[in-house]
Amino acid sequence: QLEQSITSKTKAIIFSSPCNPSGAVYTKAELKGLADVFKKHPNIVVISDEIYEHINFSGVHESIAQFDEIKEQVVVINGVSKGFAMTGWRIGVLAANKEIADACVKLQGQTTSGSCSIAQQAALEAFKKDPKEMPELKEMVTIFRERRDLLVSKLNEIPGFDTRIPNGAFYLLPDVSYYFGKSDGEHQIKDADDLTLYLLHKANVALVSGAAFGNDQCIRFSYATSNDILIEASRRIKETLSHLK
Repeated sequence: QLEQSITSKTKAIIFSSPCNPSGAVYTKAELKGLADVFKKHPNIVVISDEIYEHINFSGVHESIAQFDEIKEQVVVINGVSKGFAMTGWRIGVLAANKEIADACVKLQGQTTSGSCSIAQQAALEAFKKDPKEMPELKEMVTIFRERRDLLVSKLNEIPGFDTRIPNGAFYLLPDVSYYFGKSDGEHQIKDADDLTLYLLHKANVALVSGAAFGNDQCIRFSYATSNDILIEASRRIKETLSHLK
C-alpha cells in the first residue's frame, strides 16, 4: 500500500514511532519492510519523529535509521520534552546527512534564536545518560502504563467506543463513529469534529478530533494527567454520551 501511494511528486514521508496520536509502535520487522520500499525511491526523504522513544511499553525502541541502505535518506527528529519530561526547556535535535543538516542550520538560524546555554547543558546531560539506568524514566513509563490501562478500562465502559491498546506515547485514539448521526434532540453529531465540540460544551472535556491526524472516525485522548482527572473525565463523557440516541 505504501509503494502504491508513492508518486513522482512525493518528496518526503513523515511518520512517528511511538506514534502521536495512536500510540502505535513499529517493530523492527515492520520498519525493515518500509525500508525495503524506500530504498527503491532514493529521492524520498524519510522524516522519523522519535520524540516518544523512551515512553515505550514494549521495552524496545527501533529506529528506521538503523538500516544502512536508506540511512542517508532518513532524518530523525527527537528532543527532551517527552522522554525526559523537560517540556519547558524547548530543546530539539535532528540527525541527518550533512547536506540536509547544513540546510536545516541555515533555515533555523534565520527563523529562531538559539536556546539558552542552561537548557543546552541540561539536555546534554539527559542525552548522556543510559535510559536503562535512569530510575526516574522507569518510574515515568510505569506511571504512564498504569494511566493507559486505567483510561482504556474506563473507555471500554462507554458504549460504542472501539479502543485499541497502544504500546507507546501517552495517547488513545478510539473509533467513535458509533455516535455519528445520533442526537440529543437539540444537537446532532455529524462527525468527530462535532463530537469533540459536543463533549467540550456539554462535559467540559477537551479532546482532539482524529480528522486533525488523518482519521475522521476517531478522537484523541491524552492521558498525561492524574488518575483522578482521567476518572472524572471518563465519567463525564459516559454520562454526556448517554443522552445521544
